[in-house]
Order: sequence, then C-alpha cells, then structure tokens
Amino acid sequence: MIFFCNFAPKMNNDARKMASEWRLPAEWEPQSCVQLTWPHKDTDWAPMLEEITATYEEMAHAISCREDLLIVGEKGLDIPSDDTWARDHGFISLIDDCGHRRLVDFCFNGWGDKFPAEQDNAINRHLYEKGAIKGEYVDCLDFVLEGGSIESDGCGTIFTTTGCLLAPHRNQPLTKEEIEARLLKELHAKRILWIDHGNLTGDDTDGHIDTLVRICPNDTLLYVGCDDPDDEQYAELKLMEEQLQTFRTLEGKPYRLLKLPMPRPIIDYDQSLRLPATYANFLVINGAVLCPTYDQADNDAQALRLISEAFPDRDIVPIDCRSIIKQHGSLHCCTMQFPRI
Repeated sequence: MIFFCNFAPKMNNDARKMASEWRLPAEWEPQSCVQLTWPHKDTDWAPMLEEITATYEEMAHAISCREDLLIVGEKGLDIPSDDTWARDHGFISLIDDCGHRRLVDFCFNGWGDKFPAEQDNAINRHLYEKGAIKGEYVDCLDFVLEGGSIESDGCGTIFTTTGCLLAPHRNQPLTKEEIEARLLKELHAKRILWIDHGNLTGDDTDGHIDTLVRICPNDTLLYVGCDDPDDEQYAELKLMEEQLQTFRTLEGKPYRLLKLPMPRPIIDYDQSLRLPATYANFLVINGAVLCPTYDQADNDAQALRLISEAFPDRDIVPIDCRSIIKQHGSLHCCTMQFPRI
C-alpha cells in the first residue's frame, strides 16, 4: 500500500512572529491527511492479524479516496510501534489564520501505564525527523494527553472528561485546576467543559470523550445514550445526558443534543468482559464521515441516520468495527487527522 503526505514547510522565526492566534481546529475542518499506524505481528492484534488488517485496508481505502493517507509501519514509513492507536499517540495539530501548523507532541504512556508505549511515544519525533510531517514542533512530553481525550469546536471550547484526565498515572500530582490551566495554555483554548460521567464498561482509556460525546457543526453534540434501565451503564449515561443539558455555548445558548443508540452488549467470552462498543467513535474526513457499525441492523441504521443529521453535507460511510472492538477500541481510535493549512 502506498502512503502519502502533503504538508507545509517548517516555519522560520520570521513566519512564527507573523502567526496569528493558534487554535485547535474542529475535526470537520479541511484536512491534509489522516494517519494510520498499521497492525503487525508484535502488537496485540497478532492472534487476529488477518482480520484486523482487512479492516484497516477498508479504512485506508475509504480515506485515500478523499484525501491523503499517512501510514506508519510496514505498509508505509518504517517506524516501530507498540500498538496501533494513532488517535492517542499522534500529534495534536494547531493552526492559525496565516497558514502555519504547530505539531504538539504530548506524552502517551499507554493510558496511565496500563500497556507498553515507549515506541508509540516516539513515533511523532520519528515522523518529524524523517520530514514526513512539517510544521513547528512543540515538545510537551512532560504532560500526558491522548487525542481521544479531547474534542474541539474550533472556536476555543474543549470538551474532556474528569474520568480520564484525573485518572491515576496520568499527570499526578497536578490538580484539576492545574491540568485545566495547562490545557488552556498548550491548546490555546478559551475554556474547558468537563464531563463527569459516562465511562463505558470495558474501556481501557478511563473515559475518552470520543467514546461518549462528539462535537459537530452548528453547536450540535452527538452523545451516547442508554434507554434500558437494566443496563449497567444506564445510570452513568443518564447523568452524563443531564450534565450535557446544562452546558451552554460561548454565546450562552444550549447545545443541540442528538442521542446515539447504545449497541447491544458485545461480549469477549474469553475474558467474560463486555466490550466498549460505541457509535460516537466516528471519524470526520473531507467530504465524508466514517462510522462504526457492529452488525446490529436496527442500531446501526439509527446511528447512521443521526450522524447524517449532524453532517448533512457529507457522505456517510459505514465501517464494520467488530474486529477493532475486540481490542477495546473503534474507528476514531485508530486514526489521527492533520488539518489543511
């Protein structure tokens, strides 16, 4: 498979002085490319490598039909990796109005030292040194932050969860207030909206926002709901829904809320564990939204309809994510977009 990258050159000091206000763009803004970190035999995908490779090939095809694709691994740039979750080890990219890009390299430590991550944490530096990605490199490796733990509306509001950012082995002994101050500083944000509820059963990330709530155009929030009072996740997701109803935009208006269905439980019978399947883990790319499905015709159809309602000007592309969920992630977790400048 071919990999592509099409990035602007590194800023010099004069250009940096001319840069206007930095911001973290919304995912639906124009993109240069999307990164995939490819599965291989030394990852946790080894027992099902053929199955997951087929899913990655499907994602790669859907992306490369619409924009450039950057592949880390044996199918592209030969850079070692521990695993494949590009959303969490990839650069977080800021842009300004003068055509500049800032590549912020935060620490990835395997979601709080749960899994090996030394090679993953070095991928960004390798990409930068190889010239695959151009821009102003910013070293924030003293601060743990995964891309899946934040959502941006592109206008200065960042959504995140207390469950993740305050979880053990992330940034202790920093307080919530100190973590918020660091986020505001590094992401050049105006405010942080903290979600206090909603961690999915089986989730290794301690409650990534991209499994729960997604920001969409026109002040719309797509969020995971649960209508079954007997479901173990019902109470937490109900509390999350109630909290979302209290949030206001920077203009003081309530958000438009669209509730995604909860997939029927998908069980890992080897571990007797429910897997954290979610329809919120979609990827927005140029002209399309790639949406996870789980071979549940009714729920899949409802989720695709709601995502289409939030993104009426884009193709809605279903991707069967029953393979990805076996390692407790989904489609968005596998990818990282880079904004166009």
